Parts: sequence; structure tokens; C-alpha cells
Amino acid sequence: MQNRMHIAAIALCLSGLMGCNSDSSDRPTPPPVAEQPAEPVEGEPGKGSLKGIRLGFVGRYSSGVFNQSAAEIPVFDPVNRQIFVVNAQLGAIDVLDAADLGSPVKVRTLTVENIAPGAVVNSVAYHDGLIAVAIESSPKTDPGYVALYNATSLTLLDVKQVGAQPDMLTFTPDGRYVLVANEGEPSDDYQTDPEGSVSVIQVGIGALGSVRTAGFRQFNSQKQALIAQGVRIFGPNATVAQDLEPEYITVSADGRTAWIALQENNALARLDVERAEITSIMPLGYKDHGVPENGLDVSDTDGRIDIRAWPGLFGMYQPDSIASYQASDSRTYIVTANEGDARAWGETNAAYFAGDASLGFVEEFRVTHLVHRNGFNRRLGNDLPPQLRALGAGALLNPDVFGYCGATAGDPGNCSTSDQLGRLTVTWTKGYRTNPDGSPVMFNTAGQEDPAGDRIMYDRLYTFGSRSVSIWDADGELVWDSGDQMERFLASEDCLAGAERDTPCSNWFNANHSARNSFDNRSDNKGPEPEGLVLGQLDGRTYAFVGLERMGGVMVYDITDPRTPGFVDYLNTREDWTSDPASNLASVGDLGPEGLYFVTASDSPNGKPLLIIGNEVSGTTSIYEIEALYEP
Repeated sequence: MQNRMHIAAIALCLSGLMGCNSDSSDRPTPPPVAEQPAEPVEGEPGKGSLKGIRLGFVGRYSSGVFNQSAAEIPVFDPVNRQIFVVNAQLGAIDVLDAADLGSPVKVRTLTVENIAPGAVVNSVAYHDGLIAVAIESSPKTDPGYVALYNATSLTLLDVKQVGAQPDMLTFTPDGRYVLVANEGEPSDDYQTDPEGSVSVIQVGIGALGSVRTAGFRQFNSQKQALIAQGVRIFGPNATVAQDLEPEYITVSADGRTAWIALQENNALARLDVERAEITSIMPLGYKDHGVPENGLDVSDTDGRIDIRAWPGLFGMYQPDSIASYQASDSRTYIVTANEGDARAWGETNAAYFAGDASLGFVEEFRVTHLVHRNGFNRRLGNDLPPQLRALGAGALLNPDVFGYCGATAGDPGNCSTSDQLGRLTVTWTKGYRTNPDGSPVMFNTAGQEDPAGDRIMYDRLYTFGSRSVSIWDADGELVWDSGDQMERFLASEDCLAGAERDTPCSNWFNANHSARNSFDNRSDNKGPEPEGLVLGQLDGRTYAFVGLERMGGVMVYDITDPRTPGFVDYLNTREDWTSDPASNLASVGDLGPEGLYFVTASDSPNGKPLLIIGNEVSGTTSIYEIEALYEP
């Protein structure tokens, strides 16, 4: 009872934050909406009104494999009561018997070696007795495949070739099509860069029909306009079609429209399913971390929790998983888990960091190295991207923006120290002052604009992800964002981790999923790192379940009204935070939630709604039960 009171208290406490619409730079802020408590809905006979839900741990299957992505994307087959989970370590699918939810058992591994040499499974989807599998070729830049299987017999029914690196796939709600996000990442040395695309595959009776490709070539001539609108197109010598990398797909309830996350590009694309045509690319804008409700902790070495606003710092939303739903106003809304992701190709190639820009492209750089008073060359041969060195010999911070942390015209001051912005990882590709042609405005070492100078000037800094969950309308306009609520809740005394909710989350704030004693370890990167996302409906209300990849656990929001969502619950089934996970895997619990799958009560083996989670670091597939809380 005490734990329930904790959750109820924090939900009420944070409801004010949730009602605030956080800014997205370079686009209008959504108008404020008066806060109203969620109206209770009629519950089950004799139980009263539904007031919320609570997650509870039921059981797990463990592959016994640590930190090799042995459990990633799960789906559930209600007919045979089995879970299909992508095991990237094997490049295959593990089939789990889930009749006993407390002790799932692996009964088979489904491999794809017969489809292509060296092929691996990236994703799986289930619909009405069929499973579709996304298969990446070797090398990944070659065209991939989609295979269709009978979920009961696991018989291979059909195979079709699709674009390069099919990453995620989904059935349309009516089962007529399988949609595949062909990410098309470049080779590690960036010598080969395939085009990103979406495959629209017709599904027949036990077979796959025609394959149509929705590509982005029609936008190649619009490159500069898209960049001006805020779409990140920045790969070396890449066309728009090469640079866009589809990550995740969600489909409208009527199956006519799909939205695709373009994670690295900080944008969404819209697909006309029937026509198999990309109709628009929608930039998501940037989150202003300089306002109080959008604060964040930026240092992993200061030994404390320090969530605050940082003027001049902006977050790129860069969602991984996305989902959609139809609200009571009959409009479709897109929900995004804003993980963030950087391009880091060639990062293990010493020749690249020695100065050969043709061998890769790494956009990550710590602030302390970016604006060091001694310039870039001190990092040459270590982590200095040669493309950054080509811009200048060093960089400065605009003192009019960053004066609050000590920046002056030619010196970053305390801004670059480890207890300020220094440890934060940002992209060097954006935020420096440019001429009309896109070239950098040059400054001398004293911070004066000087065409003969060798320094560039950053007016803004951009970090990866926004450490939040957001809701957008069908046109990509921000409706709501959770601000800094995720980190603030994890830092609060109301957050308790472990299946029994007995470990203060604040003791392990922003911990890493693969390390022991890692308090605050990820604050300099992407914080708790919201990645996995799935929606579920219970008693007329819509809930978003968001997996936090690094900190672990699942946060739940009531998003029934997209303009005034409310925080509901959090469960984290990591049990051991002090031992080495690699040598204590059996007792550590669940680490690194990747994919989430919602099971309705009518499909559940025990008659209660479930949440199935693939945890890539612990290699476990865990099952949570969703308990409805009623008020008389």
C-alpha cells in the first residue's frame, strides 16, 4: 500500500509539469491548456472507476548471454501462447513457450541461414497467425529480405527482397500489408552509402505479394530547403535519399497512413500506404534546455544529481520507437521515445582519427574538447574528427549566450569544466555561426570576427535526444513533451527500483545498463535514454509504456488526452546494482530494455493485460502484469 501511495503522490506532484508544453526551438510552442483532472471511466462491474494502473513483475526467460543483444524485439502469439524474441547474438529468433508466465521456456530457435549467407534477424512482427521477419544481409549495405512464417508450424511461407538493412517492420492493422523500414546505414568507412526507403509488401493468403519501394529520391532536389527547415542532412557527399535513415514505423488505425522515424535526421516522414509514396518530411525542431522545465544533468563526474536549465543548449528529439493512436477528438497523434543517436562511422579506425576524412564520419565530441582554449590539434590522433578540423583550428563559445558559465570572447571559462558543460557529448556539426553559403564565419583567438582567423564560434550547442517522451499531431507539430520529468522522477524519493520496489532510484540515478556502481554514469550522454515504446488501452484509456534503455525499467503515462498526459507508474526489475553484471547475470535482473509488446487481457494466458520486454544487455525476456486500480 505504501508503494502505491508513493506512486499516487508523485503522479499528483508532477501533473503540473506534465501540463506544461516545453519549447521546441524554431517552431511555435503549443498553446497552454488548462489542467483538468482525468475523468474516471466506468470500470468492471462492482469495481468502481479506473484511477490508474500498476506494473508488477511476473517472470522472465534468461538466455544466459550478457551484453550481446540476446533479447531485443518481442512479439506474442496468443493462439499458441508463445513469444517470438529477436536474438541478435545468434542473428535468429528465440521461440518461448509462455503458457506459464512465471517461467517461460525456450522451445526452438528460428534461424534464417537458408535465406542468405550471413543473414541476421533485425525485427519481427505478428498478425493473425503469421510472423514477418526483417532480415539483414551481409554486408548490411546489400539489399535485405522479409520472410513470412506460419506462427504455429514455423514453416517458411515466402521471402521477398527489400532495401538495404531492413531494421523494423510492422503489419498494417488490417493485415493487408507489411511495412519495412530499410535504414540504409553506410558502411563503417562510409565508402558505401545505400539509400534509405520503406518497402510496402502486399500480404496474401500464406504468401507475400508485390513489393513496392517508397524512396526519397524525389527530395534530392530539395536538399537545401529541407536543411533550412531543420532536417539534418549532413553525411559526406550524401544525397537526401542516401542520408535519410528510416528507423521505426507506426500506422494509422485505418491503415492508410504511416509515419516513419528518421532518427539521425531528427525528423518524421509520412507515407501514403496505398500509393507506396512518401508524401512529406517533417522536421521535429529542437528542445530548449535553457528553460526551467527542460533542465537536465550534464556531468558524469561531479558525483551528484544536478538537474538544471542550460541556456544555449538544445536537444535534438531524434526518436527511436514511435507509436500512434486516435484520441477522443478523432485525430491521430504520434508518440515518440526521444532516445537520440549520433553518427559514428569509423570510430575504431585509427587512420580516420589520424586525419583521413575519407574513412569515416564521427559527429560526437565533448564540449571541453570542442571549445578548449588550445584548439583542436591537442586531440589529433585521439578523437578529433578530421571533418571538424577542416572547419578550423579550434572553436569558441559566444559570450553573449554562454556568459553565465564564464565564457568570454576568446575563452570558454568555466563552461568547459567537468562540473559545468565540459563533459557533455554534443554534435560539432551544428550550432556554429555560418555565412549565407553555409561556410563557417571565422574568428581570431581573441574572439573577434576575422576572415583570416582560424576559430569557429558556437552560438548554440546541440545534444543527442531530449530525455523525454513527446506527442505530435499528424503534421509533426509538437502537442506535448514530458520536459525534464523523467530525470526528476528518477532523482526523487518516490522512485523505487526492483521488483519489490525496495531500492531508491536516486542511489543509481542515470546509471549505465552494463556496469556496476555506475551512479550518474550516463548524464554526460543521453541520461536515462528512453528508447522502447508501446501503447495499450485499458477500460477506455490509452497508456504509453516507455522503456529507459540505460537506467532500465518502464515508465507509464496516461495519454488519453494528448494535451494533458499524466505520469502513472514506473517499474524497474534490475535487482543488483553493485556486482559485476557479467559475472552475476543470474541475480542481476533485467538490463537494457529494447523492445516492448503489449498483450490485451483477452489474449493473455492469465486473463490480465501484460507487457513483454526484450532486455538486450541482460539477454532476458521479462513479463510484467498490468493491474488496474479502481476507486469505488
